Amino acid sequence: MPDSSIFDAEADAEARRLIARIDALSTVHDPQHGGVRVRWRRFGNGDAQPPLVLLHGGHGSWMHWLRNIEALSATRTLWLPDMPGFNDSDAPQRPAPARQALDPLLDALGGTLDSLIGAHREIDLGGFSFGGFVASRFALQRGDVRRLALLGSGGHGTLRRMTVEMINWRAARDRDEERAALLHNLHALMLHDEAAIDALAFVIHDISCHGTRFRSKDVSLAGGLQAALDAIAGPQLLLWGEHDVTADSRPLVAQLVAGHANRQGAVIDGAGHWVQYERADEVNARLAAFFA
Repeated sequence: MPDSSIFDAEADAEARRLIARIDALSTVHDPQHGGVRVRWRRFGNGDAQPPLVLLHGGHGSWMHWLRNIEALSATRTLWLPDMPGFNDSDAPQRPAPARQALDPLLDALGGTLDSLIGAHREIDLGGFSFGGFVASRFALQRGDVRRLALLGSGGHGTLRRMTVEMINWRAARDRDEERAALLHNLHALMLHDEAAIDALAFVIHDISCHGTRFRSKDVSLAGGLQAALDAIAGPQLLLWGEHDVTADSRPLVAQLVAGHANRQGAVIDGAGHWVQYERADEVNARLAAFFA
């Protein structure tokens, strides 16, 4: 179990100062589409290239990319949303059929992005976990995606390899029990190396979980990723952590890239599911090279 000293008041305060410093680098936009307000953050000023849109994971927020923003925005304009139903954005109305659960989210995401950058403007697109599957569907629906990178993507439809049960933190009797449950889940699902589970990772996870109103797990487990990727023409990069518990990463990457000249895949050694946090430098270098 990770060291509970990450709950130290000074460590917590330092983590929040870092989040505030990165957030201060952004300009914040709150466009609405179909009555749903979506919070977008814009970083960088690389307007000579297509904007790079990055989508977070389930129980997540824009902060899933906190360790990637400065490196990637050095040469690119980044657009990071809190997707509808997460953190600072409104929740979309969910349709009754579960298979259509993503439709309102995709509509609000696409409509608000187009209002910010213009319809039919070419973009580069990245997605993590649930956001990876959303990115694949978004690329199909919106079009005009030059390059697509997915990290630990959901929707692959193969077996997960979780060995530790998650804890329902919402059922906790008090804040101490809640924090212990959230810390347990952070280790069980998101990060492999206990040394990576620091105060910053916990604060991001804590804030993001409390801000989640969209049930993403059923969507991620339903499958459909490979069919979406097969219908997208541009170059694709597929990354998974070696120890990602949401998939058996090496055979999955091999399966997805086999026979597809426009696809490249890689397994990041030593990393768990939240690969762009746990191995930020390596992932930043791979993303910068791919999107360049």
